[in-house]
Amino acid sequence: MKEQEFHYVNRSGWLRAAVLGANDGILSTTSLAIGVAAASDTRNPIILSALAGLVAGALSMAAGEYVSVSSQSDIETADLKREQKELETMPETELQELAKLYQDRGLDSKLAMEVAMKLTEHNVLEAHARDELGINENTKAKPLLAALASGSSFIAGGTLPFLISLIAPLNYMVIYLYSFSIAFLAVLGVVAAKTGGSSIAKGVFRICFWSTIAMGITAFVGFLFGVKTG
Repeated sequence: MKEQEFHYVNRSGWLRAAVLGANDGILSTTSLAIGVAAASDTRNPIILSALAGLVAGALSMAAGEYVSVSSQSDIETADLKREQKELETMPETELQELAKLYQDRGLDSKLAMEVAMKLTEHNVLEAHARDELGINENTKAKPLLAALASGSSFIAGGTLPFLISLIAPLNYMVIYLYSFSIAFLAVLGVVAAKTGGSSIAKGVFRICFWSTIAMGITAFVGFLFGVKTG
């Protein structure tokens, strides 16, 4: 028996949310902690900023992802309702439209009509949703799943710099936060590249390069407006 063919696109929805959440969790929490560490010579403000960034960021990411994907889901639902109404009121026109789509993809007119008729008999709305609207089970918007993936992955990513803020030597806090976070981000880049089937080197370089710039600017702002005492 032939094994089912695997495609990376099947993972695109939840993978995007999870990678974005973990990356933002590490980068946002670390940047916030670095900015405070550069401006303060005590540990408590650093820990508090990392914890606050972790909680607020996770809730923000989950809420934002839910709202965003819900909007996409609403659009898809509206399109499907409109398509269903058109199928009920003008089925012949819709059949011709479906056949024309297959003709545009390379089938001759006779075969295109035969395919359109067969798919119409099987599941007419599914055929039009997939081939006319581009909506299928793999790409269909799933707000709750996207929100959970984004929020939980942010927590997973943000926990790492938070733990560093608890145990790293205070005098070298900025260095520890940056070094460990870049290492975590590089690992995340490798995992994301392997999961998505893309270039590992390109993924790691991209995430580390832009993260370094973000954390560097934050550290500079912290040094610039530092409130060190004693």
